[in-house]
Amino acid sequence: MIESLVFHSNSELLEGPVFDKKNNCLYFVSILDYLIYFYDASTKEILSIKLDSPVSCIFILERKKILAASKNGFFEINFTTLQKQFVFQIDIDKSVRYNDGIQDAIGRFIIGTMGFPEVKENIGKVFSYHKGQFKTIIENTSISNGLAFSLDNKLLYFIDTPTKKVARYSYDLRTGEAQFESNVIAFKGAGSPDGMCIDNKGMLWIAEWGGGCVSQWNPLNGFRLKELKLPCLNVTSCCFDIHSNLYVTTAKSESKKDIYGGGLFYIELNKI
Repeated sequence: MIESLVFHSNSELLEGPVFDKKNNCLYFVSILDYLIYFYDASTKEILSIKLDSPVSCIFILERKKILAASKNGFFEINFTTLQKQFVFQIDIDKSVRYNDGIQDAIGRFIIGTMGFPEVKENIGKVFSYHKGQFKTIIENTSISNGLAFSLDNKLLYFIDTPTKKVARYSYDLRTGEAQFESNVIAFKGAGSPDGMCIDNKGMLWIAEWGGGCVSQWNPLNGFRLKELKLPCLNVTSCCFDIHSNLYVTTAKSESKKDIYGGGLFYIELNKI
C-alpha cells in the first residue's frame, strides 16, 4: 500500500468525496467551512466555492457541474464559471443539517440528516428527492452517514454511526422505497463507521471515525477483510477512482499529535 497526502488546508472536517470517473476528477467538502472542492486528478488543479451554511455532500450532474447539499438548500455549482445557484430545498427541521448522500441508478438524490449544531438521538431521517418531489425512506436516525448500493441496485447499505452497525435495506428502484432487512456488519473496536463505498466485487470499504483506518468488509457474512491505517484518528469517508484506488477524507481530533487530521489522502491499493 502506498498512501500519500493530497491536500491539507487546516480543515476541521473534510467529508463526502465523490469521484467523477468519466472526467477523472474528485469533489469533496469541508463541512464547517462551507466549502466545496474540485480536484483534477490529471493536472492536480484544486478549486473551491464557498456557500453560506454547512455543506455536506455533492451529486455529479455533468463535467465540472454538481449539485451540493447545504443546510440552506441545494445549490448547482459550476466549476468552469465558479458560479453557484440555488435550486431547491427539502422541508427539514431547523435543528438538523444534511450529511451523507448518494444517487441511485435512475438519478434520485438520497440524503440523510443529523442534529445541528448539536447531535440529538433519532431526529435524523433519510430522504429521497426526484423530479421536484421528496419523501422519507428511513426514519429515526441519529447521525445518518454512509450509503452504498449493491451492484445489482437491489440493496441499500446504510450507516447510522452511533449504532456502530451497517444496516441492509431492500431497495425498489422502480418506486424508490427502502425496507429494512437486517444489520449485516457490527463494529466492536474503537472505530465507529462513517462514510463508505462499494468495490467492483461487492465488498464495502468503510471509513472509521476514531479508528484511524479504512476497513474492508464482506456484507454477505459480516467479516472484516482488511484494514488500511492512516496517520490520523478520525477517518470520515472514501471513494474509488478510475484505477480502483481510494481517496480518503479525514477530520481533526483532540490529539495534539494528530497533524494530518483534516487532510485528503490517496491510497494506491494495487501496490499493497
